[in-house]
Amino acid sequence: MKRGKPSLLRQAITYAGLSAATALILYPVALVLKKAFEPGRDFALSPSPIPQTFTLDNFTQLISAQAGGEPLFLRYAFNSALVALATTVVGVILACTAAYALSRHRFAGRRASLTTFLIVQMFPSVLLMMPLYVLLDRLGLLNRLLGLVLVYATTAIPFCVWTLKGYFDSLPRELEEAARIDGASHWGVFFKIVLPLARPGIAVTALFSFMTAWNEFILASTFMTDEMSYTLPVMLKGYVGRYTTHWGLFAAGAVLTSLPVMALFYFLQRYLVGGLTAGSVKG
Repeated sequence: MKRGKPSLLRQAITYAGLSAATALILYPVALVLKKAFEPGRDFALSPSPIPQTFTLDNFTQLISAQAGGEPLFLRYAFNSALVALATTVVGVILACTAAYALSRHRFAGRRASLTTFLIVQMFPSVLLMMPLYVLLDRLGLLNRLLGLVLVYATTAIPFCVWTLKGYFDSLPRELEEAARIDGASHWGVFFKIVLPLARPGIAVTALFSFMTAWNEFILASTFMTDEMSYTLPVMLKGYVGRYTTHWGLFAAGAVLTSLPVMALFYFLQRYLVGGLTAGSVKG
């Protein structure tokens, strides 16, 4: 039996419910935007998300803050971008080769490797803080961005491997076999056939790896004690004191910190749905 089109009343109720849910979700974001463009240190008592006084003083003060003649915000943004990009590149490159091997080949220790990757994902990063701190101290990588990249890549690779393995499992093997019949090498098949087909899965994996490194605070605040090595999340924590908090600078910093991630979501949105759904078909 064919179902007819939903009635106008049902459509109106559905859209009203979705609009209310969207407004409820976006309300805290609107309050942060309001405080970012309002003067003063404290939040206004008014629940309205519209600022009564509009100013860019918080952004100006945030960007113009200097130490030793160097703009601090730009320095922290550079540190965050360098760490996040390096973590993404290292994690995705290593995860692509590992995930392809686990997807296409059967070898001793394959199941143990997958289980180990999964178990590592179950432990929060706080439990790894002490051993990682000791390792970085022994290697002389404390207060160095390279050490932070190695830590983030270590925690990102298990997630990247599982995500990409699921996507590689969904790719037809017949294309690879046909390329090998035509004389392509294993590396040629991997670089010219598999990786181009896996671009949606790689894009999604890279995006989540970048977001994790960009937003991480606990490990960065523990391993980076030199002010010039801070990342943006550590900088934002500096505006939250024990007795007082400069909410205007905190909100302005939160808005500026979220812009790169929003831009990445916008440019990679066509890959998101396809990459996530295909990567979850097979395990």
